[in-house]
Amino acid sequence: MTNAPLTGITGPEQARLDKALAEATDLSRERVKALLAEGRVTLAGVVVTQASLKVAPGTPFAIDVPAAAPAEAEAQDIPLVIAYEDEHLIVIDKPAGLVVHPAAGNLDGTLVNALLHHCRGQLSGIGGVARPGIVHRIDKDTSGLLIAAKTDVAHEGLARQFADHSIVRAYRAVVSGHPRQPAGRIEGAIARSSTNRKKMALVEDGRGKHAVTHYKVVKPLKFAALVECRLETGRTHQVRVHMASIGHPLLGDPTYGRTPAQLRPLLQRLEFHRQALHAAELGFVHPVKGETVHLVSQLPEDMVTLIGGLQD
Repeated sequence: MTNAPLTGITGPEQARLDKALAEATDLSRERVKALLAEGRVTLAGVVVTQASLKVAPGTPFAIDVPAAAPAEAEAQDIPLVIAYEDEHLIVIDKPAGLVVHPAAGNLDGTLVNALLHHCRGQLSGIGGVARPGIVHRIDKDTSGLLIAAKTDVAHEGLARQFADHSIVRAYRAVVSGHPRQPAGRIEGAIARSSTNRKKMALVEDGRGKHAVTHYKVVKPLKFAALVECRLETGRTHQVRVHMASIGHPLLGDPTYGRTPAQLRPLLQRLEFHRQALHAAELGFVHPVKGETVHLVSQLPEDMVTLIGGLQD
C-alpha cells in the first residue's frame, strides 16, 4: 500500500492522474493505468478508475499494490540465439517452430520459458505473468528477430514506437508465382475472419485495422519468387494475408494459400512444412540510450535450401 500526497508534479497546476501518480511513486505509467482499471486507486478516500482525470498537487491518494503473482510459465534452459542484449532489452533470433508465449496446448518449451531462465527475473511485467517482456510477437512457424523488454521503461518506449509505426521491420518470404509488378504497395484493412476465427482477412475500411505492406521481388525463382516485405504497419499475419490477397501466397502456408502442384514434390522432399517467412530486419531507437539499433538476421538453413531447390 502506498499512501502519500501528490508532490513533485511538474508542469501545469493540474495533471492527468496516471502521469501524476507515476511521477509521485516508483510505478510506471502503464502499471498505474492497470491498477486504476482494477479499482486499486483512491483519491481522498474515493475509488477512481479514470486515468485522464485531472488532479491537483497535494491531493491525498492511496494505491493498493497487490503482491506480485508468480509467473505462470516456468524458467527453462532452452538455447537462445541472441542478436542484441543489454540491461534494458534483448533481441532474439527465433527459430521456426518455437512458440513465443505459453497458451493452452503450449504451456512450456516457449520463448517466454527460455527468457525467464536467461534473464532471471529481469523482464518487464507489463505483458502480464503469461507474457513477461513480450513487446510484439511473430508466429510460431515464422523465424527471425523478436524483441523483449527487461524493464517497464524499455517496454513502454518500444511499445510507443510500434504504435507510431517507426519500428523498421522487414521480412523475407518465398511466395508462389511471380508478381506482375516487381515492387508495389499493398493496402488493406485486416481483421479476424468472420467465417474462421483462426484466420485473419482483408475487410472493408473502417472495420479492421489499417495495414500497409511494401514488397519488392529480390529474386525470381522457378514457379516462385523471393520477396522482401517492409511493414508500414504491424498487424497479425499481415505479410501472409497481404501477399495472398494479390495472388501470391507464401509457400508452405497452411492457412492462406495452397502450394502449387508443381512445387509440392519439392516441399515434401525437403520436409518444408511451414510458411516461408523470416523476420530479417529490425530497427529501432533504443528507448533508454536514445541510439539507433539496426539488426539483420540471415535466412535460416531451411529457407536457404528451399530457395536452392527452386533454382535447380
